[in-house]
Formats: sequence, C-alpha cells, structure tokens
Amino acid sequence: MSTPGEYYRSLPPVSKTYGVACLMTTAAFYLGLYDPSSIALYYDDVIKRFQVWRLITNFFFLGPFSLPFAFRLLIIARYGVQLERGPFDKRTADFVWMFFFGALSLLVMAAVPFLWSRFMGVSLVFMIIYIWGREFPNAQVSIYGLVSLKGFYLPWAMLALDLIFGNPLMPDILGMVAGHLYYFLTVLHPLSGGKFIFKTPIWVHKLVAFWGEGAQVNAPVQRDPAAGTAFRGRSYRLNGTRNNTSEQARANPQTQQPNSDNGAAFRGRGYRLGGQ
Repeated sequence: MSTPGEYYRSLPPVSKTYGVACLMTTAAFYLGLYDPSSIALYYDDVIKRFQVWRLITNFFFLGPFSLPFAFRLLIIARYGVQLERGPFDKRTADFVWMFFFGALSLLVMAAVPFLWSRFMGVSLVFMIIYIWGREFPNAQVSIYGLVSLKGFYLPWAMLALDLIFGNPLMPDILGMVAGHLYYFLTVLHPLSGGKFIFKTPIWVHKLVAFWGEGAQVNAPVQRDPAAGTAFRGRSYRLNGTRNNTSEQARANPQTQQPNSDNGAAFRGRGYRLGGQ
C-alpha cells in the first residue's frame, strides 16, 4: 500500500494543483488569514475598485470544512484525475484550457443577476463531473454503495442528491451548462462534421511549457526539458490531421517531403521504396 506522500506525488499536475489550492484556501480561512468576502465574486468591486483577483480567487473556495467540502475534493481527486489520466493523457495544455474555458463561461453566466453566486468553485467542480460522465458514459458508478448506475447519469444523480440534501441547485446546473458547452465545441461538433475551431490558445501551451509539468502531444511551443518525453510514435491533431515523427522520417527518407502547411504530412506524388 502506498503512503500518502507517494499517492500525492502520483497525482497528475492539474488536478493536484487545483485540489491543493482549494484545500489551502479553506484551511487559511479557518486560520483567520482572510475574510471570505475579500475573495468573493463581486462585479462592482471588480469594475469600480479594480479588484480583479476576485475573478480568479472565487473558484478556489469550496466552502467551510464539512461533508460537502470533502465530497467536492473527492470529486477532484477521482473524476478529475481520471479525466487527466484518460481522455486528456499527454494533453496537459488542453486540460488546463478546459478549466480556463469553464471559469470564463461561469463568469459570463454570473453576470446575469439571478445566476450570480459569490463563489463559483462548486460549479467548476460539477463541470468536471459532467465532462467525466460524457467521456465515460458506460462506466459503472456506485453511489454510497446503494445505487449503481452508468457514468452518463452521474451528473443527474448528483443533482438529485443535492436536491434531497437541500443544497442549492443553481451551482450544479451552471456547471452542467459550462461542461456541455465545452464538450459540444470540442467533441460533438467536430464529430458531426463541423470544423474544429475551438483549439487551445497558444498562451496556454506557453503557460504549461513554462510550468514544466505534464505533457502535450504536438505542442506548438518548446517544452521545458524537465517535463520529460511527452510522446513517441505517430501523433494526431485534434482536427484530424496527422504528423509523422522523426523515427518515421528516418525509416522512409524517400517519402519525406517539406511540410509547409498546417499538419500536412505529405504532398505531391508518392514513390515506393523500390524507386518505382
């Protein structure tokens, strides 16, 4: 059995960072280091007093130490980690962009008065549940050992549990909306034949490269050498184009052509290895 330290080191970087940040934010609150109202989302303070940190800090407060708080941390530790190790494996920048997009979507929705909430971290965590349910629709999930259901229905089950426990439903619904919007733009729309235009911005790739953690297939920026080898073999872009690695280029030198377009591995007339 691994020790807590080994378990912590084994966690992927993005989920680990966000979970630890949420835990430290609540711990600092109990130590009396800050007033929660100083990090809450108030657009009047953001616009009139230029307290722009509120646009970020409100996502790190998941509430006081309680059973719901522990359950939200477990969601990050389980479903966030499974996403980062599964569909987002070797796609750290894309996973970071998922968080950024979810936060931006929630901030836009919070501008509507009846959708506003002081802290949007609960919605961001619920977005993780929704995207996990879409990526693992057939996974079997047990809720409190009483009910077993497929992963696709997990967000709705969590919504029903919050209704039973008397927790507010609006944060959950906003998280589902943000998660569906992201999943539609990145998965459903391209699969239906639409053009993939929702690419991870270059500044997110630069941020991950500067961070030096994780890995990214086909990263458009130079990665930190300390991050290790991200991928070996054939790679595919999200828009379906294909790149060949240097190993293939050395194995087939006669078929190697200059690559002057976005992701086009070969252009022009093809030749067999025998020269015909």
